[in-house]
Amino acid sequence: MKIDKNSYGTLALVYLGSAAVLIPVWIFSKNPWVLWPVTIVLGWFCIWQTRFFRVPVRRPVGSSTVVSSVADGEVVIVQKMYEKEFLKRDCIMVSVYMNFFDVHSNFWPVTGEVTYYQYHPGKHLMAFKPKASEDNEHTCTAIRTPEGRDVFFKQLAGTFARRIVCYAKPGLKTEAGAQCGIIKFGSRIDMYLPLDANIRVKVGDYTRACETVIAEI
Repeated sequence: MKIDKNSYGTLALVYLGSAAVLIPVWIFSKNPWVLWPVTIVLGWFCIWQTRFFRVPVRRPVGSSTVVSSVADGEVVIVQKMYEKEFLKRDCIMVSVYMNFFDVHSNFWPVTGEVTYYQYHPGKHLMAFKPKASEDNEHTCTAIRTPEGRDVFFKQLAGTFARRIVCYAKPGLKTEAGAQCGIIKFGSRIDMYLPLDANIRVKVGDYTRACETVIAEI
């Protein structure tokens, strides 16, 4: 199992913190009703965090004309929206919300070239709220496909997310399904697609990064 390279330090703190609690409990407590619940809870927490920061092996379905999901999670918004930062036109916005138990590694949605990237500091509202798209800490990335179509997406921090990692920089070549970053803890992805895109998901659908087709453009 591959772990996200930006999460080694976080996992080290999780393991060390768990050990700092568990070792004294086993040394000084003889009560099995204390020993085993603490051991089980901390063991589960370490396993959960390890899975949380993993980079799953997937079979990418995206291409320059097929948009795959950037993240695992639930589709919470599919609607027409004006993208005012870079594209400056009406688009179809598809939002995917990641909860605490979803993998938080993110992946390029299409094959192409990064034409725009910007990081925005901000608030940490609940990521599923509509205002989070503008008010929360987020990154913005635009990719142009070889066919000249633009795909724009945001990585949004949530209430507990305190770090967004994105590998984007203008001029970078992207390959659909390759890792593009990670968001730590509950968060959301907003994808802005052309109005004539054939949207393949609806609100309530569960997506798997790389493997779920969001749209055809």
